[in-house]
Amino acid sequence: MPDYTVLKTRQRVERTTYPQNLSLRIHRALSWLNKSEQCDDDDSKFIFLWIAFNSAYAQEFEQRDSYGEQGLYGEFLKKLVECDKNNQLHELVWNEYSNAIRVILDNEFILQAYWNFHAGRIDEESWKEERFKAKVAANKALSNNDTAKVLSIVFSRLYTLRNQLIHGGATYLSSANRQQIKDCSSILEKLVPLIIEVMMDSADQVWGDAVYPLISDS
Repeated sequence: MPDYTVLKTRQRVERTTYPQNLSLRIHRALSWLNKSEQCDDDDSKFIFLWIAFNSAYAQEFEQRDSYGEQGLYGEFLKKLVECDKNNQLHELVWNEYSNAIRVILDNEFILQAYWNFHAGRIDEESWKEERFKAKVAANKALSNNDTAKVLSIVFSRLYTLRNQLIHGGATYLSSANRQQIKDCSSILEKLVPLIIEVMMDSADQVWGDAVYPLISDS
């Protein structure tokens, strides 16, 4: 599994050959991956890993209006899997599904439907049906070798946790959410370096304009 040092060493050698937009994405993503590796608590690690992921995939805001945030990263994950000629993401999903991924899917506290139920927007039967459907979809996707679909389902859970933390819906180092923080940090810790590596391997692909491009004063 590549880490920041390995990826950064490679990036320094190759960066002049990258298109400008990809170069900026990789540079930013690596900076946040580096910070995540320096963290000694899972809350901070998860947040910085999510920023690293966001740096890699983020699209212009007009596209967010059209597709929604989860729709955009779903398309991004699909493209990553298509570009992953060494099947690293597939191997990771296959190896992790029986433990970390299954645990994440079983945790109702990072299923948005669970919180919709507690907010009174849906009934109890509806949120439990959503949980069941997600498990069925993940199992079907796995049996069909649809790695992108499995990752999309997993990231929908990670996104719920991301919202809880970023929007102040959790207490720092709280014992109440310790397990999901630990599990989600663990899977992101493995996924983010691979995502960056696949993008570096696929420099000839179009990854789109980076948000907030670097502006030089004349």
